[in-house]
Amino acid sequence: MRISTICGRLPVHVGIPVSPEPVPEISIVVPAYNETRNISQLHGRLVDVMDQVGRPWELILVDDGSVDQTWSEIVQLSQSDCRVHGVRLSRNFGHQHALWAGLCHARGRGVISMDADLQHPPHVVPELVAAWDRGAKIVQTVRLESEHASWWKSRTSRLYYRLHSLLSGVEIEPGMADFRLIDRTVLDSLLGFREEGLFLRGLVQWVGFPSAKVPFRCGERFSGQTKYTVGKMVRLAWNGISSFSVIPLRAGVILGIVTSGLAFLELLYALTAKLVGRHTVPGWASAVSVLSFLFGILFILLGVIGEYLGRVLVEVRARPRYLIREVSGTTMPRRDPGSR
Repeated sequence: MRISTICGRLPVHVGIPVSPEPVPEISIVVPAYNETRNISQLHGRLVDVMDQVGRPWELILVDDGSVDQTWSEIVQLSQSDCRVHGVRLSRNFGHQHALWAGLCHARGRGVISMDADLQHPPHVVPELVAAWDRGAKIVQTVRLESEHASWWKSRTSRLYYRLHSLLSGVEIEPGMADFRLIDRTVLDSLLGFREEGLFLRGLVQWVGFPSAKVPFRCGERFSGQTKYTVGKMVRLAWNGISSFSVIPLRAGVILGIVTSGLAFLELLYALTAKLVGRHTVPGWASAVSVLSFLFGILFILLGVIGEYLGRVLVEVRARPRYLIREVSGTTMPRRDPGSR
């Protein structure tokens, strides 16, 4: 009789019914982009940690259009460990969309999201699970200040989250990232959202539910360089604000009032100078400066309105958030195939 293997481990006679794989209690979702040397290292550390936790678990690795051997590493892991599942996107859709794709495939009652570069240390996972066991539906991590972080990055990060909290009314503490645990109840609520401009840090805070915080110190990147360029961070920051607030549009009214007031004061100054007989040079310079200032404000406002109209266009088109090229490992049900 022909022999095959399950998960690269257990020999089974073909034709003999096999009990289905147990549904994991905890899912760990990791988006990866050009992380060839980090994948196996992350898997090894997670195995050690989850053996201590003692719960059925799965690891979902999402290849976000990598151009190195990341997918080959994921396939090898999924063939040697039945708890590892791979999802390969058709191209690079960005960190937030890759993370969303992994969340759509997660089956556990508790779902942990983290990065592949080991800066989100696996040894913190038991603390997340412990806080979840105590009743928290959302367990956020808060990154402590690190001596390796640059002054510029830490200050701009703090400033952005304070600005986001002020504009949106959704409080995000500086140091929060996409390293968290969410309960299945929270995930099912999130999967009902259809907006294209994903900013999961804000969405997770917006849904509410009982939450807890676990501080951690950021680990060293095991290999490679950060994939978050300045441009990507700016786009993420803008998505975070524009997805949750229309205050930038309302700011146009305030700026209009202010600039109109300045123009009115300039007019009063010119009339007063004329009435008192003060010698004045014909107001070419003042007129040009006022007009330049007003047109500058106008173009800024038009740009803000254009950005929001662009977001409306993207939402109306309702294109998929991501497209899957292939999967590896045990077949997983897709709760959201990327369509909106």
